[in-house]
Amino acid sequence: QVQVVESGGGLVQPGGSLRLSCAASGSIFSMNAMGWCRQAPGKQRDVVALISSARSTNYADSVKGRFIISGDNAKNTVYLQMNSLKPEDTAVYYCNAVGLSGVGIRFNSWGQGTQVTVSS
Repeated sequence: QVQVVESGGGLVQPGGSLRLSCAASGSIFSMNAMGWCRQAPGKQRDVVALISSARSTNYADSVKGRFIISGDNAKNTVYLQMNSLKPEDTAVYYCNAVGLSGVGIRFNSWGQGTQVTVSS
């Protein structure tokens, strides 16, 4: 079983920055990709940013140029640096990890989510 834990959310003023962290642990043989999704009240969960084991990245159009995803393959961790935050970035942010477990079973694990609120 693979556990995913996020941290780093909070309240920030518009234009401010926050850094989210996520660590995956447990029976991990290999990690294919990690990423962040977010869900605002009354809306669906949307992908924010993804990073593959080969370090290729993808971003939602709404965060391009403002958010940066990075990761440490050796530690199975991923970070999301969020700059120039806007009120519309307010949401619960979830970390996701996809890979192969130590017993050869594919996993797709989610964290419990961390709240990000952008407000003056």
